[in-house]
Amino acid sequence: MILELWMVGVVIALLLLIRVPVGLAFLGPSLWWALADGTSSGFALKTTFDGLNSFPLLAVPLFILVGVMANRLGIADRLYEFCLAALGRVRGNLAYVNVGSAVGFSWMSGSALADVAGLGKMQIPQMVKAGYPFSFAAGLTASSSLISPVMPPSIPAVIYAATATVSTGALFAASVTPAFIMASGLCVYIFFWTARRRDLTTVPFDRGRFARAAVGAIGPGLTPVILLGGILSGTFTPTEAASVAVLFMLVLGLFYRAINLRVLLQSLRETAVITGGIALILGAAALLGLILTRAHVSRDVAEFLTSVSDSPLVFMILVNLILLVLGSLIDATAVILVTVPVLLPIATDLGIDPIYFGVVMIINLMIGLLTPPVGSVLYITSSVTGRPVDQVFRGVAPFLVPLVTVLVLITAFPQLALWLPGVLGF
Repeated sequence: MILELWMVGVVIALLLLIRVPVGLAFLGPSLWWALADGTSSGFALKTTFDGLNSFPLLAVPLFILVGVMANRLGIADRLYEFCLAALGRVRGNLAYVNVGSAVGFSWMSGSALADVAGLGKMQIPQMVKAGYPFSFAAGLTASSSLISPVMPPSIPAVIYAATATVSTGALFAASVTPAFIMASGLCVYIFFWTARRRDLTTVPFDRGRFARAAVGAIGPGLTPVILLGGILSGTFTPTEAASVAVLFMLVLGLFYRAINLRVLLQSLRETAVITGGIALILGAAALLGLILTRAHVSRDVAEFLTSVSDSPLVFMILVNLILLVLGSLIDATAVILVTVPVLLPIATDLGIDPIYFGVVMIINLMIGLLTPPVGSVLYITSSVTGRPVDQVFRGVAPFLVPLVTVLVLITAFPQLALWLPGVLGF
């Protein structure tokens, strides 16, 4: 059995290396192993479909639709204009606006790819035109996009909560402070970088412009109030809140006269494509999880990790190293689905809170979006700007310092994540 399991792992690695989609790379070898092990094809396929049979996961396509519609309705533009009007007098204003608009958009998006695809088209050219080096503009835009999948409504958080059977609302609450710390870390880096750049221009504060921008941002600003206020107050489940947010996006689109049948169909089509890819990974990972369970991988990993040390902090350091490597090689959704059943039982045995563990896992995997060879955000940024991926990564590399620093802080001080869920009674 061990030999066959190693063969499955090697085949999956080879398929990923030649850029086969993650879901298919998992599904094919897993089906082969299941059939070779005597499992009926019907049971294998039932296991695959059971991986999708979860009410909390229904929130995933709805949150994706919210982010897609926010992009197509020009909400990102309104947030950007508001941040620029408020911070125009600050040296390095466009850099701070980059982070500020990423924070604002993160309350609706939940996806780093949607953030960098929507805001990157606007932010990077404007920053380059204002005298910022391309490497800095691209690196900052790619790095600030990671706030979206950490800040609720986070799609990885929904998937983790469904896999770990923990409260999505509690995980959302625990993610808020780390997301703001990430934004603060990027701002600290910007402060020191811009202190040496006296050539960067500022814009005088214009009350009229600020007032107009503030009015334009009222609608987008209400989205997190409705979405997260409903979840954290217990009024909505995350799935119900996602449905309400979609309805609110439709209302905003009608109010701004930005929606029509063509925009709606494009939004639904884009959502279906993204959701289809995630659903394939969910189903394939469920079958792969069955294989790992039968092969007693959880037991073997637990024995290995506990043989190194029984310290919770040492365990979390090892988990960070493992996840940083996996996140740079495999899609974050797949990593969550495969590793949570293996690592979370060990974490809980060591007294580690599963909500805190989820926050650390998500931050780890989002940093992986910036690192080759997979680095999805790198490729999207490259596509948006028309520049080579290696050039984009050279710009991203310095920003890994504040992001990894935030990861270390959250790992060392769990209460940074857990204090808000405690206050809210989760």
